[in-house]
Amino acid sequence: MGRRKNKLFDMNEVVKLFYKLLDEQPLLLLVIPLLVVLWAVEKWFFSLSNWVLLALAVWATIQYGSYQRRNIVEDLNKKWMQMTLQTSPTTPLEHCEWLNKLLLEIWLNFINPKLSLRFASIVERRLKNRKSRLIEKIELQEFSLGSRPPLFGLHGVRWATSGGQRIMRLGFDWDTDDVNIMLSAKLAMPLMGTARIVVNSIHVKGDLLLMPILEGKAIVYSFVSTPEVRIGVAFGSGGSQSLPATELPGVSSWLVKIATDTLNKRMVEPRRQCLALPPQDFYKQAVGGVLYVTVLSANKLSRCNSKGTCSTKQTNSSIDTHTENRAESKELQTFLEIEIEELTRRTDIRAGSCPKWDTTFNLILHDNAGIVKFNLYERTPGNVKYDYLTSCEIKMRYVSDDSTVFWAVGSDSSVIAKHAESCGKEIEMTVPFEGFNLGELTVRLVLKEWQFADGSHSSTSLSSSSRRSLSGHGPTNHFSKTGRKICITVVEGKDLLVKDKIGKSDPYVKLQYGKSIQRTKHVPHSSNPAFHQKFEFDEIGGGEYLKIKCYTEETFGDESIGSARVNLEGLLEGSVRDVCIPLEKVNSGELRLQIEAVKVDDSESSKGSSHANGWIELVLIEARDLVAADFRGTSDPFVRVQYGHLKRTTKVMYKTLHPKWYQTLEFPDDGSTLTLHVKDHNTLLPTSNIGTCVVEYHMLPPNQMADKWIPLQGVKRGDIHVQITRKIPELEKKPSVGSDSSPTKIKEMMTKLRSQIDEDDLEGVSKSVSDLETLHESQEEYMVQLETEQMLLISKIDELGQEIFNSSSFKRGKTNE
Repeated sequence: MGRRKNKLFDMNEVVKLFYKLLDEQPLLLLVIPLLVVLWAVEKWFFSLSNWVLLALAVWATIQYGSYQRRNIVEDLNKKWMQMTLQTSPTTPLEHCEWLNKLLLEIWLNFINPKLSLRFASIVERRLKNRKSRLIEKIELQEFSLGSRPPLFGLHGVRWATSGGQRIMRLGFDWDTDDVNIMLSAKLAMPLMGTARIVVNSIHVKGDLLLMPILEGKAIVYSFVSTPEVRIGVAFGSGGSQSLPATELPGVSSWLVKIATDTLNKRMVEPRRQCLALPPQDFYKQAVGGVLYVTVLSANKLSRCNSKGTCSTKQTNSSIDTHTENRAESKELQTFLEIEIEELTRRTDIRAGSCPKWDTTFNLILHDNAGIVKFNLYERTPGNVKYDYLTSCEIKMRYVSDDSTVFWAVGSDSSVIAKHAESCGKEIEMTVPFEGFNLGELTVRLVLKEWQFADGSHSSTSLSSSSRRSLSGHGPTNHFSKTGRKICITVVEGKDLLVKDKIGKSDPYVKLQYGKSIQRTKHVPHSSNPAFHQKFEFDEIGGGEYLKIKCYTEETFGDESIGSARVNLEGLLEGSVRDVCIPLEKVNSGELRLQIEAVKVDDSESSKGSSHANGWIELVLIEARDLVAADFRGTSDPFVRVQYGHLKRTTKVMYKTLHPKWYQTLEFPDDGSTLTLHVKDHNTLLPTSNIGTCVVEYHMLPPNQMADKWIPLQGVKRGDIHVQITRKIPELEKKPSVGSDSSPTKIKEMMTKLRSQIDEDDLEGVSKSVSDLETLHESQEEYMVQLETEQMLLISKIDELGQEIFNSSSFKRGKTNE
């Protein structure tokens, strides 16, 4: 009897479960005093109903069951990995000190900035989706992985062979306290106010698997199992003080859970990332692509899913279960949902275990990589809800030679990889669904076009004139300065979602670019509306997206029927980009747009622009050796720029005496004094001044940048690094203006005009009059150009005379002494 009790109730498992729950839910300890209070109320005051204890028992049973299932899955995965690697032929250990030395050399200037930028975007998305209960709003302010790279293969590297593929296993150990990750959090009730969360140390330790694919052209990599993750957190508020993480309970465990879940979701076996090995082309940066996915067919589908609907008796009688599955599969009615980022599309419903769809979808990538996920659902007749069966995914990444790598996880954890050498080449892949014996999916993928930030496309050759020079002497990127207009024509919509019960829809489109919002007219009773409306926006630099929202007019408020984003980088003047944009967050719908970049004429831009007579461009780069304004020996510096009556402010750089801003400010050139006030930011107390300087720009040559380190005044130490330029718009010079506008030419044209009038030559008269008007306009432009050059020459002579006067007075003073 005792043996049977031991089998049913294991105390060690209960203790492990309790500790597991404490890690996942730190507030669980509050349940114990709550139970004591309830017991006291039950015993001495009044009787409580028994449903509380019953609910608690049901909850504990469910938690214990899920805990056991997770343990079984983890044990099976570990045993499977050990069996795969132990039964494969292995080679002796290889040491990789050379790899760590190379990584140390290139980490600081190349790998760290690239990884920091990539991880920062991932962390921002995860923080917005998963917030702590004590935090109402959180923002990422700084993200840098520091100067210490991770170490690989401290205990050697071991090669193995599995399924005909080479696998390299090596250790990964990253223990650093040099990271700079800062979060700004707005605290929720009962805590109020703002707080700074600083991650000051990271420790990640685990084992990596690297698998070369495509004959060594790329490597896929992943962690063998969930790595050990530790994060050091400090908590501050207001000034620069830093307190232990216990001041904000649960923050450290919350961040560790986010980091662990992110690793599990992205790069823990069998989820693998890909690294393309061809050399990187720094001239081009892929920012988007057009992908066509054709869902061909599925094979050997089954209702057996992860929920455990399959009976355990199947292993004993494979023949009977095979016939049963065939009988069941005839009744299967399934459809696929294709998902990429926030864009989803779905196929029609097909019956049987081997359905054929042969349906093509137009998908949009907003980056140089993407993941297409295929979710399989079952439709049960008479049931409103759809049952999720399983899923699979295919990943893709741009390669610098304008090709594309596609890869997925195959059977027995192998890698299925295909390489499309050029855009437009079809790739067909057969990928198994996740789970044991749940079937496979066959799809065809075509990457139609890659789009780059420098205005080129993968289908067009990139000329040397359009490439940006790495040295900085080549042509500048046309997005750094506007002066163009973006013309967007909303042509038509196709298969828009109909939400009206009677099958009618009144759709319209709303466009947002920057802060400007415009909308089309609504088209009544149509799911394929034709708009043909043109809108103009002032171009914005920095990779601003065009946001599209499609609505249908309703009596009690308009309803959304889809949205999309369009990357406007790389628009060339004189060429129209005709694109079909699939709508996101809906099952169907596309919009056709025609996008064109148009240069604004100088005469038009000078009417409404304050830069018509020139402007001052100030680039605030960095500062060094600033005065410490806080008790901890640091400052939170920012710069307040004053130019006449105009004032501008940079962003705040926290806890540093060597800030780096890299911000560009512009002011109309009216001769005002340009003063920089470096200040220390305080949340509660007033800001304190930590230096002032004046930037001299009046004697600078036009359109030539001056790079200066300026010492700060009023403090013991500190310098600020700026770049200042006097921008003068260059008028278009016409070489024929001087000759055409001469008095002799005018007299000849007047004589010719009189003769044409006497001869009643009306066509000749009209032509001569138009020539005189053109000559008059060119003469006015020529006079404006002469006046501008005259003003620049006079100012240059005045500056030169002032220098001569100062030098002569200085020499006279020397002789008197």
